[in-house]
Amino acid sequence: MIPPGFIQDLLARVDIVDIVGRHVDLKKAGINHKGLCPFHGEKSPSFTVSPSRQTYHCFGCGQHGNAVGFLMEHLGIGFIDAVKDLAQQAGMQVPEDDRSPQDREREKAQKQRQATLTEVLAKAGQHYRQQLKGNPRAIEYLKGRGLTGQIALQFGLGYAPDGWRSLANAFPSYDDPLLVETGMVILQDDPGKSEAEQRRYDRFRDRVMFPIRNVLGEVIGFGGRVLDKGEPKYLNSPETPVFHKGRELYGLYEARPQMRRRGYALVVEGYMDVVALAQHGFGNAVATLGTACTAEHVQKLFRFTESVVFSFDGDAAGRRAAGRALEAALPHANETRTIKFLFLPTEHDPDSYVRELGADAFERCVEGAVPLSRQLMETAADGCDLGTPEGRAKMLSVAKPLWAALPDGLLKRQLLGELARRAQLPDAELQVLWANAQPPAAPGSRPRADRPAPAPAPRAAPRTSAPSSDGPHDEPYFDIPASAYGDEAHVGADDIHIPPDAYGAAPSPQPPGQGQSQGQGERKWVPKGEYKGKGGGNWSGKGGKGDWRKRDQDPTIGMPLELPPAPMNLAVRMLVLHSELWQQIGEQDLQLLHELPGEHGQLIAWLERSLVDNGPAPWAVLQIALQEADLMDLAQRVSGGPLTAPPPDEHVEVEFRVVMRKLWVGKLRAEADRIARSPQPDMVRFQALLRQIRDLEAA
Repeated sequence: MIPPGFIQDLLARVDIVDIVGRHVDLKKAGINHKGLCPFHGEKSPSFTVSPSRQTYHCFGCGQHGNAVGFLMEHLGIGFIDAVKDLAQQAGMQVPEDDRSPQDREREKAQKQRQATLTEVLAKAGQHYRQQLKGNPRAIEYLKGRGLTGQIALQFGLGYAPDGWRSLANAFPSYDDPLLVETGMVILQDDPGKSEAEQRRYDRFRDRVMFPIRNVLGEVIGFGGRVLDKGEPKYLNSPETPVFHKGRELYGLYEARPQMRRRGYALVVEGYMDVVALAQHGFGNAVATLGTACTAEHVQKLFRFTESVVFSFDGDAAGRRAAGRALEAALPHANETRTIKFLFLPTEHDPDSYVRELGADAFERCVEGAVPLSRQLMETAADGCDLGTPEGRAKMLSVAKPLWAALPDGLLKRQLLGELARRAQLPDAELQVLWANAQPPAAPGSRPRADRPAPAPAPRAAPRTSAPSSDGPHDEPYFDIPASAYGDEAHVGADDIHIPPDAYGAAPSPQPPGQGQSQGQGERKWVPKGEYKGKGGGNWSGKGGKGDWRKRDQDPTIGMPLELPPAPMNLAVRMLVLHSELWQQIGEQDLQLLHELPGEHGQLIAWLERSLVDNGPAPWAVLQIALQEADLMDLAQRVSGGPLTAPPPDEHVEVEFRVVMRKLWVGKLRAEADRIARSPQPDMVRFQALLRQIRDLEAA
């Protein structure tokens, strides 16, 4: 991790006017500088750079930040790369992080290897471009698809000749292992021959070549399309250390400026769709690489825009692709983002539609695209007879996992009401049915891309329900990660003093039907080692005869006891000050954090969005981001006090697990108390919850 002090020194040493001025034409306007915003299209400048505050802000689209944030947003790079770029411009050396020399050397070797592979691919791309210039047949094919030489140059289109070893003319050694590693050359697998004797040949032959670039413009792979009839119509590079089809989008490097100007990204299915749309003025189009749209694709797009339009053919295959895109987009949908679905007539794809009917007709199609909320409703109702109870019940069963995949917020609440009305149920009744259920993952969803997928639990969580023939009561009522029961080594639960009701739950539940004696509802937390006597004082001794002289020496006598921070305050505080903890949060724990009430849940949602976009950041960087978002007061309020740079703490991971365990206990207590207060309590479920609470408290 880069030391926080270095970030502060770096930002103090650079001039944001110089940094932004290399990418934006700025003019002096009073004490500030103004220019056209690089993040959205505008005719009059609303983009302001303040040299006194060392920040930028656009009054049109709301983009704002410091020099590091500008490089991240404008160049589409990560936090570490932005800091290194800025440090290089300032002539500063980024200090080494706390990783071992072996880890740093391993990463350095990996980056060097990736750089070598992209150099090989760039050289292959240059060879293909040269071959296109001398092949009239390939040129005529592109002209027949309505493309000009200018658009072919913009996308770096080329041609792979119809020969087995064309790349031998581009590389001094056709036996170079890098050609095989990049996927450009296929090495025939013949166990009976040595590597030198095995046959090698080009992967791409007699195809128009589409170079695939990452967001930095480096060639990481290719897609090839046959000129005539043949199979497969499209052929992609295989998975390599620099190319992963499920993460990359064709045309993203070229589309970024137009995405800013048009205000949205247009997602299509084919390379030719992207190029043809760019030819007709839709330079904001990107395409998946022969795979279904994934959550990683959607996450990457939202780094550059707040609005995405998926375009599909109107046939059955297009509808299936739209369903997969919907599932991928749901975890990233909220009230600040726009996600729409565009369906073309069955006889058209975007390429043919824009060529035959023109850009204006396609623009009208985009304007009429279906919003995500309506697409979710239509997907859930597909094949259901909503005129019957059975059909409405089926619709709700299909809608539930889709709805549950949405992040908590206004959009999710709105959709619950829409679904309830369509199912002819009161909103409150559907809320009760779905509110306490653990949200299942949407069908086909993938692990979150902002952190590694959680490792398999070392052991299953203890069974917490009583034996029953009823079936549904044979499983725990909350999906608690097994890590919640783990051993905390040197830090135990008693080392962090948290009242049982700090989560907001009621006191330890009484069995249903048993009343409380007078005063039972007034339990107060008392520090360890102290006793609150009947007289209200803190004292020791027998029969009420304490040493009152010692009491008089305590200046805090008579003052209210100060409660320790609630677990949810501690959890938020730890995540704000130690963002590396996010790497260890599993899906169940993350869901629990998002369910925190009010401002706590609001800050958790903001923190996750920030970490998805920028990665774990030192407190100094996160502090600036909170201030720019006007969230510092909220962060201090929900964290239980002022936030300052944390000292090194080797036990912070263990302490965080203890806090998460307290949150789980609070959640279970709240549910058990709700059952205890109900007119007809479910005793089997109540007892199961009590056992689960005891297991957690004894872990």
